[in-house]
Amino acid sequence: MQELRIGPNEAGQRLDKYLHKALPAAPNSLLYQQLRKKNLTLNKKKAEGKEILKEGDVIQCFFSQETFEKFLGRSDLSDRIQAYRNAYQKLRGIEILYEDENFLFLNKPVGVLSQKAAAQDLSINEWLIGYLLGNGKIKEPELETFSPSVCNRLDRNTSGIVLCGKSLIGLQALSALLKERGMEKYYHCICKGRIREEKTIEGFLIKDEKENRVMILKEAEAGASPILTRYVPLEASQNHTLLEVELITGKTHQIRAHLSSMGHPILGDSKYGGAVSEREKHLGIQPKSQLLHAHHVCFPSKEEVENQWPEFADAFMPLSGKTITATEPKEFQKIRDALFSKRVIIYERHNNLRKS
Repeated sequence: MQELRIGPNEAGQRLDKYLHKALPAAPNSLLYQQLRKKNLTLNKKKAEGKEILKEGDVIQCFFSQETFEKFLGRSDLSDRIQAYRNAYQKLRGIEILYEDENFLFLNKPVGVLSQKAAAQDLSINEWLIGYLLGNGKIKEPELETFSPSVCNRLDRNTSGIVLCGKSLIGLQALSALLKERGMEKYYHCICKGRIREEKTIEGFLIKDEKENRVMILKEAEAGASPILTRYVPLEASQNHTLLEVELITGKTHQIRAHLSSMGHPILGDSKYGGAVSEREKHLGIQPKSQLLHAHHVCFPSKEEVENQWPEFADAFMPLSGKTITATEPKEFQKIRDALFSKRVIIYERHNNLRKS
């Protein structure tokens, strides 16, 4: 007989879902069959699979050691662990902005994926697990049933804050706040043209999966999602504006496409009309990618969390009312200083924005 003990990162889920993770090489139909035959029991009692697991529960597996090892699929886990460690080694220098037992927030560089798209890719998601393994903050056996993960995704060439959950409660809490717009997310970008006033813009976004780009529509159509973007001009020259953008809805390429549809594409964003002009090149301004940066995130107060997400109040206690800020990359800062060396400050941020 073998035993599987439930820790804090496995608790709160159904038994059958846990078994699928713990024994990934076992077919679902076989797992249910073994539950019916009492070859899989929960706390020495017959189980159906729909039971909600609690920390400290013990699952008994009446399999041969050979069958048990086969169902564990350990060779696949070994490959994944090696990939995590490789990512951590190769993506050295990632700036950690905040970390506690449930959360880790970092400043993603330009050119790095949030989550990998192909097996050979390096991504923040793999770096995260490699970092936790390398620092002894998670043990290899824990990865059989739980994986820390990135909770918000930035485009490869967008820099800035990435929010990660280290524990199950951390992942659930961040996912709930992101889904229900419980935190405020602000971006900085340099766009073409001069923008003189704050504005909230609406529209409908539809994605072309084949081309990996989106279109902004004025009217609703089948398959289009409503979007809402708010921006405030911080600094302006004759031909460019530094904006602070609040991402109210969070759709693919929303800021890039929405600003472009207003005639103000982000500088360096060739996909959405922001390619560098000859005049800009002559001035020595030639960014390697779009100048878009996830700058800061504002978390709700303790009272807001207790009222709306009481199950996450303890986890969020250290973050209540905090603002986490990520400094722009050096290239962004250099171009900003060059464009706005004779800048006009056209908006007092503290008069409008709650936090920054």
